[in-house]
Amino acid sequence: MPDHELVPRSVLFGNPERVAPKISPDGTRLAWIAPHEGVLNVWVQPLGGGEPRVVTSDTDRGVRTFVWSPDDAGILHLQDTDGDENWRVFLTDVDTGHTRDLTPYPQVQAQMLGIDMDIPDRILVGLNRDDPQLHDAYLVDLATGKLDKVLDNPGLIGLTNDSELVVRAGVAPHQDGSLVLTVRSGEDGPWQELLHIPYEDALTSQPITFAGDGHRLLMTSSVGANTSRLVWLDTDTGETEVIAADPGYDVTDVWLQRRTRRPLMVAFQRERVEWQALDPSVEDDLAALQALDPGDLSLLGRDRADRVWVVAYDHADGPSRFYTYHRDTRTGEFLFASRPDLDAYRLAPMEPFSFTTRDGLTGHGYLTFPPGSDPDSGPRLPAVLDVHGGPWGRDVWGFDAEAQWLANRGYLCVQVNYRGSTGYGKEFVNAGDREWGARMHDDLVDAVRWVVDAGFADPAEVGIYGGSYGGYAALVGATFTPEVFRCAVDVVGPSNLSTLIKSVPPYWEPMIAQFHHRVGNPDTEPDFLWSRSPLSRVDDIRIPLLIAQGANDPRVKQAESEQIVAALQAKEIPHEYLLFPDEGHGFAKPENRLRFYAAAERFLAEHLGGRAEP
Repeated sequence: MPDHELVPRSVLFGNPERVAPKISPDGTRLAWIAPHEGVLNVWVQPLGGGEPRVVTSDTDRGVRTFVWSPDDAGILHLQDTDGDENWRVFLTDVDTGHTRDLTPYPQVQAQMLGIDMDIPDRILVGLNRDDPQLHDAYLVDLATGKLDKVLDNPGLIGLTNDSELVVRAGVAPHQDGSLVLTVRSGEDGPWQELLHIPYEDALTSQPITFAGDGHRLLMTSSVGANTSRLVWLDTDTGETEVIAADPGYDVTDVWLQRRTRRPLMVAFQRERVEWQALDPSVEDDLAALQALDPGDLSLLGRDRADRVWVVAYDHADGPSRFYTYHRDTRTGEFLFASRPDLDAYRLAPMEPFSFTTRDGLTGHGYLTFPPGSDPDSGPRLPAVLDVHGGPWGRDVWGFDAEAQWLANRGYLCVQVNYRGSTGYGKEFVNAGDREWGARMHDDLVDAVRWVVDAGFADPAEVGIYGGSYGGYAALVGATFTPEVFRCAVDVVGPSNLSTLIKSVPPYWEPMIAQFHHRVGNPDTEPDFLWSRSPLSRVDDIRIPLLIAQGANDPRVKQAESEQIVAALQAKEIPHEYLLFPDEGHGFAKPENRLRFYAAAERFLAEHLGGRAEP
C-alpha cells in the first residue's frame, strides 16, 4: 500500500459500519448500532446467525448508546433534540419495531439509573422534572410506561441503587468542594453520612455499586492514597477494604460477578489498558481473552447465565474488533470490525512518550507520525497539538480518528495528558487547580518544545487544535502564546471563563463549588478569571483561527464563540466561524462532522502545508 494514499474523510469520520454489540439477557440475540438510510440505528439478529433486522427508526441524530431491556423484548436508548442534552428514554419492541417515549417531558433530562437482568418488568430512571438541579428517581413499568417516583432527591448526585433497584447511596457536594458519601439501609431508612471525601479526592473517588447482599458499597477512592483504588466500604461500620491499587495509575474499569457484584477483574489505564484477575474463577478466562487479540481489551456485556461475554479490542492503527467469548470452551468468535474500510489503508501506530515539565512534573502523551516517516532520521514535520477536552479526562492509546487523520495528512499529531488530566492520581489532577491558561497551558507548550528538541517537529509549523477544554486551549494558544503556534482550531471552546461558569446547565449547579475551586469564582474573583480568558487578550492574536460551535450546546453556550468572533471581526483579525444550528457540544450528525473536518483540513493545509482531500 502506498504511504501517501489519502484516507477519505468519510472513512474516518462518517458513520461506522457496525459498533457496540450487546447480547440479550437470555443469550439468544445480538444487537448492535449500524446505519440505516444514513442514520445510526439498532439492528438485531439471532446470536447464532440469521438475517439482521433494523429495529429502531431514528431519522435524525441517530442512536449512539443503547441497552437491552431486562425482559429480553426491547431496546432502551437515549435521545436528545439537536444536541441540547435533555435526554429522553425510548423503548423499542424488538419484534414489532414499535417505539415508546418513556419520559415524554420537554426540557427535562432523563438518566438511566438502574437495570437488573433479574428484574424484568421495570427499570430505574432519574428525572430533573421537579427541580432542574436534581434528578429524582422513578421506577418505570416497562409494560405500561407508568412512572412511579420512589425518591425525592435530598440533594445528592451520583445516585447508586442496590440489586432491588432501591437508591441507597449518593454524594452530597459541599461548598468547600468536598463530598460526603451518604447512604441509607433501605427505601424507608434515614439518610446517614458515611464517608467524608476531601476536596482533593473529589475527582478520584466515586461509588460504583452495592454488593448483592446490600451491606457493602464498591467504590473507587483515593482517600488516604494518591491514586484511585478499588475498595469495599462496609455501610454498617464504615470500614474500608482495598481490593486493587496501583501506585501510579487510577482504577479505570472493573468486571463484576453478576449476582454478588464481587469484583472479578480490574483494569488500569497505564500507557495501554492492563487487566488483572482478582478472583481465581476468571484467571483462565482473562488468559484466553488476552490471547484472542493483541488490542486493548474492553468487556462490553454478557448474558444472564454468564456463559457468553461480548468483548472489544481497540487498535491504534486499525478499527475496533468485536467478539463473543464462550466461557464453556474459552474460545472467541469474531463478530465484526467497526470500520473495515480502514483496512484498505496504511495507518500509523500511536507511540507513548513522556516529558518533564518546566516545574518538574512528569507529563505523558502519545505521538502519531505520518505513515512511512522516520522520526529519527527524517525531516522535521509540521505538527498539530491535539488537546483533549474535560479537562478532567485523558487521552488513551487506541484508534483515534483525529490522530490518524492528522498523520495521514502529513502532520505529527501530539496528544498530551497535561496536569489536570485524570488517570494519574489525585496529585496530578489537583496540580491543575486554578491553572487554566497558566501551568496547564505551560505543559502543552513544554510538550511542543520536547518534540521540537527531539528533532521531530518544525517549530515554525505547529498548530493547536481541540474541542471543549481543548478548544479553550486552542484559544489560549492564539492569545497567550501566539509565538508558539502557526494557527489554531477551536471547537466549542469557552472564551470567557466568567460567562462559562455563570451559564452552566442547572443540573451542574450542585457541583459548582468544584468549578469555583478548580477554575475560579466569577462572583468573588472576576479579575482573576478575566486574566485567564482568551477574550481578554484578543489584541495579542497574530495567527489565524478557525472556530466551530453547536448552537444548542448546553455546556459551552453559543455566546462563548460569538463573543470572541465579534472581537475578531472588530479588530479585523483573520478567522473563520462555523455555526451548526442542529448540534450541541460536538457534532453528532455525520454530514456536520464531514463539513467541519473538510473546513479544518483545508485550514490546516493552508497554514501548515499538509495535504487535503479535494
